[in-house]
Amino acid sequence: MSKKPSPRTPAASPAGSAAAAAEPATLPRRLTAAAALTALEGLALAGLGVYMLFVGIAGHPDSPQQAETGGVTLLALAALPLIAARGLRLGRRWSRGPALITQLMALPVAWTLWTTGGAMTIAAVALALAAVAVAALLVNPTATEALGIGPGDQAR
Repeated sequence: MSKKPSPRTPAASPAGSAAAAAEPATLPRRLTAAAALTALEGLALAGLGVYMLFVGIAGHPDSPQQAETGGVTLLALAALPLIAARGLRLGRRWSRGPALITQLMALPVAWTLWTTGGAMTIAAVALALAAVAVAALLVNPTATEALGIGPGDQAR
């Protein structure tokens, strides 16, 4: 009988196995889905940031400085879910915290979009569903086990 390979990529690997460290080990589907949704959220933030920056520079906004500052802020905020998604995809234990923080930050944003009404209602529902889904996927025992988080695990 062969032992099932660990779903985590070891944090410390020998210098000669750089190629092995670059390839993620097999992860549970729940963790892969959480990583994909988190990356999608980060890409949406980055896209909106680029759009605001472009409008601030090339467009005719009411306040170019405010549009540019908002764009740069959104680009900086996009880094958190994108880094977390990469960490989740690689099975890194540390990535669960930033991914959960991203979801907790998304819920008030979804509520604000919901109260705005109109076309923002669809964006609010999509954002809220994604945030709840990712949070549920990340606290699932399968995902926590794959990340090496649990009552029986020692700090790594």
